[in-house]
Amino acid sequence: MAVALHAQKTVALTGNEAAAQALRQIEPDVVAAYPITPQTEIVQLFSTFVSDGLVKTEFVAVESEHSAMSATVGAAAAGARAMTATSSNGLAFMWEMLYIAAGLRIPIVMPVVNRALSGPINIHCDHSDTMGARDSGWIQIYSENAQEMYDNLIQAVRIAEHPQVLLPAMVTMDGFIISHGMENVELLPDQAIREFIGEYHIPYPLLDIEHPKTIGPLALQDFYFEHKREQAEAVVRSKDVISAVANEYAHLSGRQYGFIECYRMEDAEYALVVLGSTAGTAKYVADQLRREGERCGLVKIRVFRPFPGLEISRVLADIRAVGIMDRSESFSGQGGPVFAETKAALYQGANRPKCVDYIYGLGGRDIGPELIRQAFEEIKDLITADAVNEPIRYLGVRE
Repeated sequence: MAVALHAQKTVALTGNEAAAQALRQIEPDVVAAYPITPQTEIVQLFSTFVSDGLVKTEFVAVESEHSAMSATVGAAAAGARAMTATSSNGLAFMWEMLYIAAGLRIPIVMPVVNRALSGPINIHCDHSDTMGARDSGWIQIYSENAQEMYDNLIQAVRIAEHPQVLLPAMVTMDGFIISHGMENVELLPDQAIREFIGEYHIPYPLLDIEHPKTIGPLALQDFYFEHKREQAEAVVRSKDVISAVANEYAHLSGRQYGFIECYRMEDAEYALVVLGSTAGTAKYVADQLRREGERCGLVKIRVFRPFPGLEISRVLADIRAVGIMDRSESFSGQGGPVFAETKAALYQGANRPKCVDYIYGLGGRDIGPELIRQAFEEIKDLITADAVNEPIRYLGVRE
């Protein structure tokens, strides 16, 4: 385990408060935002830091989420370190601008508090919002708890702004479960964070009047394809940068992060694949089952874009059965997004474990230890089954 370079202060914070503290320490030049539950508290708290003179950020209260992302894109393209935050329908309202931010290679970092998309209206957690944006060209990092939200936001700044990347990044946490739940969070000193992220220097600022340029007007058949190919290559290059930044942050904080986290996988015969806050519950159940003599394990996905297919296929190479947890529905796709991506990664391997997808927790439906145990037990039964019946299952839904 890495040893922290700096002494840290342990504070009881909600996930939203942890995110707001990270934004305060990052001190972006511009924050343009619009409130939406359960994200509102992040920008509300940050606005108090601005009004109290704790940061020099220009805070812009806009009239909608579309405007929030539009203003953030404009500020970042002009040469400012610019950020925003949103959730659910707010992210959906940004849809057009998400693609523009990524296509223009603008390194915005945005905390997103996961919430179900309407309709019907629901303010509680699932991953339909960010999973819907998974192919928008943004890096996506998922957080299990408030500590990870804090750490991931800080690392995301370095990742997004790296000259080999220059892509926007969204850092997520589960609505209410993490955003409003309080836990101990270790905060690094303000100066340590400022030194870690450094100053922002965009390679081609629009306000550089000595070197005028045009950005993003039009690209038709002659250049559009090449732009998209280079954008795709930047996502691939981001993998090395994510690893390098994680190692540097581990030296700073003592907390080491990867694309995935393996839990009790050393001799596991069957396993769950999860992301977000559900990983904490699944670890608890895995510990219970291990004490009962079961050889089960857990793989938590931290980085969903770029998708860690190689890392997942390697760690699951000797597993006989896998349950993959999706907190979103693809509506007649080949399972949920996590299932489809994970199974595709496993397809290239010599050994292909039996796989089943669990759609769970939509609209904030509780996912307690008893349901996780049920999933583990069903996965174990797959080991000796002749075939996988019901490859897509709904966990915890009333019949």
